[in-house]
Amino acid sequence: MKKARQRYNELSSAREQFLESAYECAELTIPTLIMRNENTNYQSFVTPWQSVGAKGVVTLSSKLMLGLLPPSTTFFKLQLDDSKLGVEIPAEMKSELDLSFAKIERMIMESIAASTDRVQIFAALKHLVVTGNALLFMGKEGMKVYPLNRYVVERDGNGNVVEIVTKERVSKKLLGLPELDVENSPNDDSKGDYKGTKDVDVYTCVKLHDSGWRWHQEANDMLLPESVGKAPKDKTPWLPLRFVTVDGEDYGRSRVEEFLGDIKSLEALMQAVVEGSAAAAKVVFTVSPSSVTKPSSLANAGNGAIIQGRPDDIGVVQVGKTADFQTAYQMIGVLEKRLAAAFLVLSVRQSERTTAEEVRMTQMELERQLGGLFSLLTTEFLIPYLKRKMHTLT
Repeated sequence: MKKARQRYNELSSAREQFLESAYECAELTIPTLIMRNENTNYQSFVTPWQSVGAKGVVTLSSKLMLGLLPPSTTFFKLQLDDSKLGVEIPAEMKSELDLSFAKIERMIMESIAASTDRVQIFAALKHLVVTGNALLFMGKEGMKVYPLNRYVVERDGNGNVVEIVTKERVSKKLLGLPELDVENSPNDDSKGDYKGTKDVDVYTCVKLHDSGWRWHQEANDMLLPESVGKAPKDKTPWLPLRFVTVDGEDYGRSRVEEFLGDIKSLEALMQAVVEGSAAAAKVVFTVSPSSVTKPSSLANAGNGAIIQGRPDDIGVVQVGKTADFQTAYQMIGVLEKRLAAAFLVLSVRQSERTTAEEVRMTQMELERQLGGLFSLLTTEFLIPYLKRKMHTLT
């Protein structure tokens, strides 16, 4: 049986192209979402020349959040399926069952409101919009988000997940394992990575079996005690999410990737305009070499001062690129309008309260603009999330 570290390295090769695209998309929108070198403690990020991408990501994520988990109303309804019962239920019993179902719905919504789930789900939605992928783990202590550079996944021909391996850097002290020493590690290759360091890579291997999901954790190729877990097939705490699915691919594509050409063009134009404007704003006077006006007199003269000299001998350096700047401004306006429409920025309604009708309108708009994405998130996220939540509360 292969170790979790070996399996992670094997599956990483198929993830490489998606990871490179995710880095590029993040650098043009929100650079802090996913880091290229996760092993360094301090990392500097390149600041984009425009904020249109970041604003679009936050706006679209907020709309998805409102459509999936509305704050004031329930996103699901529990009821009996009369077609599967086969017998007629008395009206009194049906009303009693409806009251019980309403009580369960209220308990589930109160549990979600009391937890940090909404914060983590919003972070996952931002990852989905920018990188196209995110992994949610619904643990007992709360929900956790894994970015694309910390997990690998394998799917079958139908797109169903069969294996997940995560990788995270954890302090040896937190693991509480004094015997976890690299000198005694069975893996000779990892000795150089951890010798003299305080942290160690912990791999979590999640696999689908006939009986359900099974997972365990390994550090230095050794099984960590009390890390073995299991869950039924339809109630797994591991939720690998995708934004746009492509047939035959284990990972998803992002909204930013679909409009990467416009964002790249806007970035280049904004850089050119900002740098050009800075050059144009610089004021430099020139004095003729044969002029009686001294440059020092001109430099030291205060506002409204009178000095000796001829105005014709003094000039101002001008860039003279106004027409060129105007062309760039017009193109920037076109690109901003296109991106605002793509990320649903133009249709933000200012209101103090969120009504049920507004939630419905938001859901319809998401379905119309994003072409079935809302349905994908319902099947891959909402239904498994609700089933796991009910299973945990039961």
